[in-house]
Amino acid sequence: MKHDDLDILVIGGGITGAGILLEAARRGLKALLVEQRDFAWGTSSRSSKLVHGGLRYLAEGRLRLTRESVREREALLRDAPGLVEAQGFAFPDYGNSARKRRSFLAGLALYDAMAGRREAHWLDAEAFRMLAPNIRHQGLTGGIRYLDAKTDDARLVLRVLDEARSIGAEARNYVAVEHLLREGGRVSGALLRDARSGAAGEVSARVVVNATGAWAGGIAGQGGAPRLRPLRGSHLVLQAWRLPLAQAVSLMHPVDGRPVFAFPWEGVTLVGTTDVDHGEGLAVEAKVTRAEFDYLMAALRAQFPQLQLQDGDVLATYAGVRPVLDSGTRGDPSRETREHLVWDEPGLVAVTGGKLTTFRAIALDTLRIVARQLPGWQADLAPGPVFAPLALPRGPRGLPHGVLQRLAGRHGRHAQALLDAAQDGELETIPGTLTPWAELRWAARSEAVLRLEDLLLRRTRLGIQLRAGGQTLLPRIRAICQPELGWSDARWEAEQAAYLGLWQAHYSLPCTGTEHLHA
Repeated sequence: MKHDDLDILVIGGGITGAGILLEAARRGLKALLVEQRDFAWGTSSRSSKLVHGGLRYLAEGRLRLTRESVREREALLRDAPGLVEAQGFAFPDYGNSARKRRSFLAGLALYDAMAGRREAHWLDAEAFRMLAPNIRHQGLTGGIRYLDAKTDDARLVLRVLDEARSIGAEARNYVAVEHLLREGGRVSGALLRDARSGAAGEVSARVVVNATGAWAGGIAGQGGAPRLRPLRGSHLVLQAWRLPLAQAVSLMHPVDGRPVFAFPWEGVTLVGTTDVDHGEGLAVEAKVTRAEFDYLMAALRAQFPQLQLQDGDVLATYAGVRPVLDSGTRGDPSRETREHLVWDEPGLVAVTGGKLTTFRAIALDTLRIVARQLPGWQADLAPGPVFAPLALPRGPRGLPHGVLQRLAGRHGRHAQALLDAAQDGELETIPGTLTPWAELRWAARSEAVLRLEDLLLRRTRLGIQLRAGGQTLLPRIRAICQPELGWSDARWEAEQAAYLGLWQAHYSLPCTGTEHLHA
């Protein structure tokens, strides 16, 4: 933990901090990132998993944000195959408003122009039913189809961090900033404490970057920060066979007209999202309330009546807190801007707001402010490729190309080593998911796992893909991972009990209550 010659210390191991670390290292800066919990512990593992251009932003007249988002989506589709994938969206039309339909189609034409493509979007009722056969048929006049993209958000963070490490940067989880150091009226570093050992040490840096998102105001020793409005987005995860979808389906909620979506993701079906004020504080994990659960289930039952979906069809729930800038109006949360903001004081640059899709643009904007505090540092801050190109790894005969592409996308330069480490049967996928058993072995061996929750909620996503967080598979997971982690039996049993308790408290179905949803 002894660093006296850092150019930049990045605080926060979500997608924003990871992007800043990577872009700084690419431009020759000596950089270290620290995260007080696990990488992607906060918002960056609890997003809607969408890499999208933001049609809503276009409807609100935010052309710059939409254009930037579309550009970054296209770059990720190009540079991260197997990690970022195109996803078709289907929006059913029940003839409620011809004007809104024309406006939607006009917006999609502009959306396509920003991406350099031109497509037909309107389908008649018969064609639309072929595309999304389980939707409500009564009153259907047709529908609209368009393309966006999806990802595994936590694996995207890990891939960006690893790309940064490959060119000399360092990143450490479970290392907290106790307070910032000051010298001569400017921030000069930080006192860090390692949760693994309890050891503390001071590090010096020419510039410190606070990239902690919704937690941006919690760093001791910094000056003022803009007012944030933490908003919670909650999601449901269902078995794919209970809500089978080839396309994402977007719909308007029957109660308040807010957009709700459901789409196929990693072998399950993901449903979201709410957008409500989060008043429970940021020190503990967010969780779905009963009111949010009922709200999302009501949307599904209205759109897919013939499936007769029940609460028990939900495998898991999760909620994330978005770092949204507060306009001060306390109006509709969904109308708050998703723009990012960068501000600074001597020796410190801070950034918050923004969205998953635009992490690279946020990083480059942040470095433009950093440059003002680094005399003599000049760098080209034009965007380059998101990731360096890689050849596909070589797998055993018969392993599908799609599996190789998936492993390359998620694990980058380590994909071949992961395949080589796999033991008999470990390239088979875990039932109900797209995850090979071998990903568990590799994560336990090489991906800085300190807690069992790191392994099951972020290195893999089994904790939200399997019923009860994968409890019935824990004996096999233990057989694979305990030797790799070097944990004693007592340590494993303590970690397992802690993980199952966490899952029950924050990822299970919420208890029935009398609360109401306040959007």
